[in-house]
Amino acid sequence: MRITHFGHSCVLIEHDGSRILFDPGNLSSGFESLTGLDAVLITHQHADHADPATLPALVAANPDAVRYADPQTAAQLADRGDAGTWAVMGPGEKVTIGTLTVRGTGGRHAVIHPDLPVVDNISYVVDTADRVGAFMHPGDSLYIPFERIDVLAIPAAAPWLKLSEPVDYLRSVAPRVAFPIHQAIQSPSGRAIHNARLDEMKPEGTSFTVLQEGVATEL
Repeated sequence: MRITHFGHSCVLIEHDGSRILFDPGNLSSGFESLTGLDAVLITHQHADHADPATLPALVAANPDAVRYADPQTAAQLADRGDAGTWAVMGPGEKVTIGTLTVRGTGGRHAVIHPDLPVVDNISYVVDTADRVGAFMHPGDSLYIPFERIDVLAIPAAAPWLKLSEPVDYLRSVAPRVAFPIHQAIQSPSGRAIHNARLDEMKPEGTSFTVLQEGVATEL
């Protein structure tokens, strides 16, 4: 599987001719010029995962791409009317996109603060023809899928997160490969500290790698 990280939580996966883009948000860049996408998938409504300013142009440039989001985001985008129609992906649902199968799991965003409402958040698991659980994008959650995941995009830093939490999450999921996402809120020094600790404390059998932004990498 070829993976391109466009910064923060925006990730493009490509496999057997199928191309799926996750979470094109306003803290990511480089995805805006993409064409030929088979799908755009959004985990939740926050602008750093679903940028209302760039979504209409992205949808217009990829008219054949299917579009899925959590229930709340799908409703919000429908109300806007300028970003096309979005189908709902809920926990336990799945869809075939080209040669890939995408499954929804989880369902809720991590708690930011008890005083703030917890919004919908769908974690996506992608299966290839020869590997179940080939890729997982959890959005803003630390949902444990209780199945083998080959490549995990792991939220490494967030207002709702402390360093011990992604460490424990990485150990619980124990993928073959993990790469960090959701780090636009960090300084370069803070990002280096978090990534070094995740690499140091990863479980046996897991490879931790930081992807160069905008560069397609085989994982």
